[in-house]
Amino acid sequence: MNGISLQELSDKLNLVNMTPEIPLQDIEIRNPELNRPALQLTGFMKHFDPTRIQIVGMVEFEYVRSLPDNERVAAFERLMDLQIPCLILTRDYRPQEDIMAMALQHRVPILGTSLPTSVFEARLLRQLEISLAPMVAIHGVLVDVFGEGVLILGNSGIGKSETALALVKRGHRLVADDVVEIRRYSEQELVGRAPDVTRYLMELRGIGAIDIKALYGVECVEDEKQISMVIRLEAWDQSNAVNRRLSIKEEYVEYLGNKLVCFTIPLSPGRNSAVIVETAAVNFRQKRMGYDAGKELERRIMEKMARDRARK
Repeated sequence: MNGISLQELSDKLNLVNMTPEIPLQDIEIRNPELNRPALQLTGFMKHFDPTRIQIVGMVEFEYVRSLPDNERVAAFERLMDLQIPCLILTRDYRPQEDIMAMALQHRVPILGTSLPTSVFEARLLRQLEISLAPMVAIHGVLVDVFGEGVLILGNSGIGKSETALALVKRGHRLVADDVVEIRRYSEQELVGRAPDVTRYLMELRGIGAIDIKALYGVECVEDEKQISMVIRLEAWDQSNAVNRRLSIKEEYVEYLGNKLVCFTIPLSPGRNSAVIVETAAVNFRQKRMGYDAGKELERRIMEKMARDRARK
């Protein structure tokens, strides 16, 4: 599983580091789940997972504050002995001095936020979901076409980047060229983005690298996009031409366990691949809204055949 440093997580969520002596960049978070250590503070440690981030909210804080000093220290001693990654206090709570000393002794960072616990938990879970999501990098191009994330695949030299450039000039947005990092946020959501080193850049044969953001403006690029469909470009093959013309059965490709509908488009000289990709994106959206032109054509053909038989 991917990991994220506690420093990066703290920066993204604007957390206050109350133990600056402990370097957050040396601590890596790999568990996307959280824990509020209510039972653990009472001494019940069965099934406790020490790799989870520990969040102290109003209930936990008020309970701890009601304890005598020696019991409070013992409660946190049990918790920190297990080398938890960090403690995060919500609602601007501040730990007592003995807890701060114990945290420094055990090298357990204490962070804080002004947000209510439920609000902060939701934000933290979403950030962990994004940062720790399973990821695969593939060779392709990702473009936002009419709001649909279109992943364009094909052999090297088939014209993926040139198609994407034509789409950008027609008002669509480039997300990634050459390498697309695909992350699985859920069973229904695959999100693609470019690696940091190639973000907003495109490579064209004979020209080299160009900066889409600099050339065409910020409105022509997008940092990430949920992938809706896949278009595979291939060289025209006369032997498959008939099979491709009226194909009604949908094809799929799978990434990280999620399936995406895939359309194979044969290219020949003179075909406008950008227009075809636009049409495929609009047609895909129309299918999701309940209308399938291919099935409508099939229905009309069947009705005509039935009428012809009835006349005989």
